[in-house]
Amino acid sequence: MTDKKIRVFKMRTFTDEELVKNLDEYKKELANLRTLKVTGGSTASKISKIKVFRKAIAKYLTVINERNRSKVREQVKKNKYLPTDLRAKKTRAIRRQLTPHQKRLVTVRQNKKNMNLPERKFALKA
Repeated sequence: MTDKKIRVFKMRTFTDEELVKNLDEYKKELANLRTLKVTGGSTASKISKIKVFRKAIAKYLTVINERNRSKVREQVKKNKYLPTDLRAKKTRAIRRQLTPHQKRLVTVRQNKKNMNLPERKFALKA
């Protein structure tokens, strides 16, 4: 474990096995720091490292999850529907809106009315 902050762009060059191995090391170290904190046998500098390790673990998990999502995206590319966790989040109201195609649809009766009774145009006096 290094005290230097790990950069995400460097993490992306690691293999999956390296990522998982490093993640396990960080988790073990975090567990050790937490036990030190509870037992009271630690200095302030050790306790302050907890935040650094939590952030590093989050970065590793982010990179791992990005890779997993991209793999799943490639697998389901040919499918008609995407899994819900890969779809655009947006808002609940927007997700339930009619699609543009559904908005344009017109009933047969309304279509006949539109054809036979076009919108009237009026000439205005100046």
